Amino acid sequence: MTLSVVQRIAAIILVLLAAPFAATAADKPRILGWVEEGLLLPERVSVKMKLDTGALTSSMDARDLERFERDGEKWVRFKVQLKDSDTGKSVNIPFERQVERNIKVRGAGGAERRPVVSMQMCIGDQVYDEQFSLNDRDKMIYPVLIGRRTLEHLGAVDASQTFTLEPRCAKRPTKN
Repeated sequence: MTLSVVQRIAAIILVLLAAPFAATAADKPRILGWVEEGLLLPERVSVKMKLDTGALTSSMDARDLERFERDGEKWVRFKVQLKDSDTGKSVNIPFERQVERNIKVRGAGGAERRPVVSMQMCIGDQVYDEQFSLNDRDKMIYPVLIGRRTLEHLGAVDASQTFTLEPRCAKRPTKN
Protein backbone atom coordinates (compact mmCIF):
# COMPACT_ATOMS: atom_id res chain seq x y z
CA MET A 1 0.00 0.00 0.00
CA THR A 2 1.21 3.45 -0.78
CA LEU A 3 0.82 6.31 1.62
CA SER A 4 -1.91 7.94 -0.48
CA VAL A 5 -4.10 4.79 -0.29
CA VAL A 6 -3.66 4.66 3.51
CA GLN A 7 -4.57 8.34 3.72
CA ARG A 8 -7.69 7.75 1.62
CA ILE A 9 -8.78 4.86 3.83
CA ALA A 10 -8.19 6.96 6.96
CA ALA A 11 -10.23 9.82 5.49
CA ILE A 12 -13.11 7.46 4.67
CA ILE A 13 -13.05 6.04 8.20
CA LEU A 14 -13.10 9.56 9.69
CA VAL A 15 -16.08 10.53 7.51
CA LEU A 16 -17.95 7.40 8.52
CA LEU A 17 -17.23 7.96 12.21
CA ALA A 18 -18.23 11.64 12.05
CA ALA A 19 -21.45 11.11 10.05
CA PRO A 20 -23.73 10.50 13.06
CA PHE A 21 -22.60 13.82 14.57
CA ALA A 22 -23.07 15.86 11.39
CA ALA A 23 -26.88 16.13 11.69
CA THR A 24 -28.32 19.57 11.16
CA ALA A 25 -31.51 21.17 12.49
CA ALA A 26 -33.21 20.16 9.22
CA ASP A 27 -32.52 16.50 10.06
CA LYS A 28 -34.39 16.68 13.38
CA PRO A 29 -37.81 15.02 13.33
CA ARG A 30 -40.72 17.45 13.15
CA ILE A 31 -42.94 17.56 16.24
CA LEU A 32 -46.64 18.25 15.66
CA GLY A 33 -49.49 18.86 18.06
CA TRP A 34 -52.45 16.50 18.50
CA VAL A 35 -54.56 19.01 16.53
CA GLU A 36 -53.16 20.82 13.49
CA GLU A 37 -54.57 23.07 10.84
CA GLY A 38 -54.34 21.95 7.24
CA LEU A 39 -55.75 22.65 3.83
CA LEU A 40 -57.79 20.33 1.63
CA LEU A 41 -56.50 20.73 -1.90
CA PRO A 42 -56.98 21.90 -4.55
CA GLU A 43 -59.92 23.81 -3.03
CA ARG A 44 -57.66 25.27 -0.29
CA VAL A 45 -60.28 24.89 2.43
CA SER A 46 -58.77 25.32 5.88
CA VAL A 47 -59.68 22.52 8.30
CA LYS A 48 -58.71 21.35 11.78
CA MET A 49 -57.21 17.86 11.72
CA LYS A 50 -56.90 15.56 14.72
CA LEU A 51 -53.68 13.52 14.67
CA ASP A 52 -54.66 10.12 16.05
CA THR A 53 -51.94 7.57 16.77
CA GLY A 54 -54.65 5.02 17.60
CA ALA A 55 -56.08 4.99 14.07
CA LEU A 56 -54.30 3.22 11.22
CA THR A 57 -56.06 4.85 8.25
CA SER A 58 -56.92 8.53 8.03
CA SER A 59 -60.62 9.38 7.88
CA MET A 60 -62.59 12.28 6.44
CA ASP A 61 -66.15 13.44 6.94
CA ALA A 62 -68.17 12.51 3.85
CA ARG A 63 -71.88 13.23 3.40
CA ASP A 64 -74.31 12.04 0.72
CA LEU A 65 -71.94 9.22 -0.24
CA GLU A 66 -72.82 7.77 -3.64
CA ARG A 67 -70.91 4.95 -5.32
CA PHE A 68 -70.80 4.80 -9.13
CA GLU A 69 -68.72 3.49 -12.04
CA ARG A 70 -66.71 5.55 -14.50
CA ASP A 71 -64.90 3.86 -17.39
CA GLY A 72 -65.23 0.48 -15.65
CA GLU A 73 -63.61 1.79 -12.44
CA LYS A 74 -65.25 2.22 -9.02
CA TRP A 75 -65.73 5.85 -8.00
CA VAL A 76 -67.47 7.68 -5.19
CA ARG A 77 -69.21 11.06 -5.08
CA PHE A 78 -69.52 12.81 -1.71
CA LYS A 79 -69.68 16.17 0.01
CA VAL A 80 -67.35 17.42 2.71
CA GLN A 81 -69.21 19.68 5.10
CA LEU A 82 -67.07 21.63 7.54
CA LYS A 83 -66.45 24.95 9.13
CA ASP A 84 -63.61 26.76 7.41
CA SER A 85 -61.24 27.52 10.29
CA ASP A 86 -60.02 30.70 8.53
CA THR A 87 -63.39 32.28 7.79
CA GLY A 88 -65.68 30.53 10.28
CA LYS A 89 -68.15 29.90 7.45
CA SER A 90 -69.80 26.54 6.93
CA VAL A 91 -68.82 25.09 3.56
CA ASN A 92 -70.17 22.11 1.65
CA ILE A 93 -67.74 20.96 -1.04
CA PRO A 94 -68.56 18.26 -3.60
CA PHE A 95 -65.85 15.73 -4.49
CA GLU A 96 -65.54 12.82 -6.90
CA ARG A 97 -62.69 10.39 -6.42
CA GLN A 98 -61.72 6.96 -7.65
CA VAL A 99 -62.02 4.31 -4.94
CA GLU A 100 -58.54 3.00 -4.11
CA ARG A 101 -59.81 0.19 -1.87
CA ASN A 102 -62.47 -0.60 0.71
CA ILE A 103 -61.88 -1.24 4.39
CA LYS A 104 -63.99 -3.07 6.93
CA VAL A 105 -64.43 -1.11 10.15
CA ARG A 106 -65.75 -2.77 13.31
CA GLY A 107 -67.34 -0.77 16.08
CA ALA A 108 -69.97 -0.99 18.81
CA GLY A 109 -72.72 -0.79 16.18
CA GLY A 110 -71.31 -3.65 14.12
CA ALA A 111 -69.12 -3.76 11.02
CA GLU A 112 -69.31 -1.59 7.92
CA ARG A 113 -67.36 -1.22 4.67
CA ARG A 114 -65.95 2.20 3.84
CA PRO A 115 -64.41 3.42 0.60
CA VAL A 116 -60.86 4.76 0.71
CA VAL A 117 -59.84 7.57 -1.66
CA SER A 118 -56.67 9.55 -2.31
CA MET A 119 -56.78 13.24 -1.38
CA GLN A 120 -54.23 16.04 -1.33
CA MET A 121 -53.70 17.98 1.88
CA CYS A 122 -51.31 20.67 2.99
CA ILE A 123 -49.72 20.57 6.44
CA GLY A 124 -47.01 23.14 7.14
CA ASP A 125 -45.31 23.83 3.83
CA GLN A 126 -45.72 20.32 2.41
CA VAL A 127 -48.39 18.83 0.16
CA TYR A 128 -49.21 15.18 0.79
CA ASP A 129 -51.16 12.67 -1.29
CA GLU A 130 -52.77 10.47 1.33
CA GLN A 131 -55.56 7.92 1.59
CA PHE A 132 -58.71 8.65 3.59
CA SER A 133 -61.58 6.39 4.48
CA LEU A 134 -64.89 8.16 3.97
CA ASN A 135 -67.42 8.20 6.76
CA ASP A 136 -70.09 10.52 8.14
CA ARG A 137 -68.23 12.23 11.03
CA ASP A 138 -71.11 14.61 11.79
CA LYS A 139 -71.01 13.78 15.50
CA MET A 140 -67.24 14.19 15.73
CA ILE A 141 -65.49 17.43 16.71
CA TYR A 142 -62.87 17.18 13.95
CA PRO A 143 -63.92 16.46 10.35
CA VAL A 144 -60.50 15.02 9.47
CA LEU A 145 -58.64 12.41 11.46
CA ILE A 146 -55.02 11.70 10.51
CA GLY A 147 -53.98 8.08 11.14
CA ARG A 148 -50.62 6.34 11.52
CA ARG A 149 -50.14 5.61 7.81
CA THR A 150 -50.07 9.37 7.22
CA LEU A 151 -48.32 10.29 10.48
CA GLU A 152 -45.24 8.31 9.49
CA HIS A 153 -44.69 10.95 6.76
CA LEU A 154 -45.43 13.94 9.00
CA GLY A 155 -43.40 13.46 12.19
CA ALA A 156 -43.93 12.78 15.87
CA VAL A 157 -47.02 13.87 17.84
CA ASP A 158 -46.74 15.74 21.14
CA ALA A 159 -50.09 15.38 22.94
CA SER A 160 -49.41 18.53 25.00
CA GLN A 161 -49.29 20.78 21.90
CA THR A 162 -51.75 22.05 19.29
CA PHE A 163 -51.39 24.12 16.11
CA THR A 164 -47.61 23.95 15.79
CA LEU A 165 -47.63 24.52 12.00
CA GLU A 166 -49.43 27.01 9.81
CA PRO A 167 -50.36 25.70 6.34
CA ARG A 168 -48.22 27.59 3.82
CA CYS A 169 -48.38 25.57 0.60
CA ALA A 170 -47.98 27.11 -2.83
CA LYS A 171 -51.11 28.21 -4.69
CA ARG A 172 -50.69 25.42 -7.22
CA PRO A 173 -49.87 22.26 -5.25
CA THR A 174 -47.52 19.64 -6.57
CA LYS A 175 -47.76 15.96 -5.69
CA ASN A 176 -45.27 14.38 -3.25
